[in-house]
Amino acid sequence: MAPPRKSPTERREPLNRARVLHAGVTFADKKGIGLLSMRKLGEALEVEAMSLYNHVANKDELLDGMVDLVFAEIELPVGADWTTAMRERALSARQALARHPWAIALMSTRSSPGPATLRHHDAVIGCLRGAGFSVAMTAHAFSSIDCYIYGFALQEATLPLGDTEEETAEVAQMMLKQLPVEQYPHLAELTLEHILQPGYDYGNEFEFGLDLILDGLERARHMVRPVPGP
Repeated sequence: MAPPRKSPTERREPLNRARVLHAGVTFADKKGIGLLSMRKLGEALEVEAMSLYNHVANKDELLDGMVDLVFAEIELPVGADWTTAMRERALSARQALARHPWAIALMSTRSSPGPATLRHHDAVIGCLRGAGFSVAMTAHAFSSIDCYIYGFALQEATLPLGDTEEETAEVAQMMLKQLPVEQYPHLAELTLEHILQPGYDYGNEFEFGLDLILDGLERARHMVRPVPGP
């Protein structure tokens, strides 16, 4: 028996740019960015692919808008204490990238950043400049923090350790069985005495490394670098 026919109102919401971009994010979250195409996105929205071009000029503009939505999820650094502000912003960025792992490789590659992306970058720079970082040190700090965030997020998304403590222990034990302990004693020691210990979660490493970077930048912002001679 055929399903009951829906009224025009029930059939679909009006298509607009926001709906197209959010649908792109949902598609990438579920199926991966590699499978995203205008045709498949149109199918997901139950519209002809050509109708998408009324709202995004091409796939590049679609990706720009999708990345901008991810940036919009990241908390902006606010407050007088720059280390706390940047720490909260880094934690928020990591959470956003965990929700949208496909965005890791795209965050710093878009040549036409959207308003949320620009607002985010400007806020980060403003936080660092307001804390007394020179323009050059602001660039160094911004790069150091973001390289760590994106690098950790990529590693966290690709490590074969599982999503739970039990899954991680299972994978580690399987790898340990294939590991000649006498040939790789330090790797075996780390696995047995750290990874296989109760409560281990690779994600906990993030804040340890982040605090090292922030502590180092706090010391570095007071340093006066000599001006290169002629």
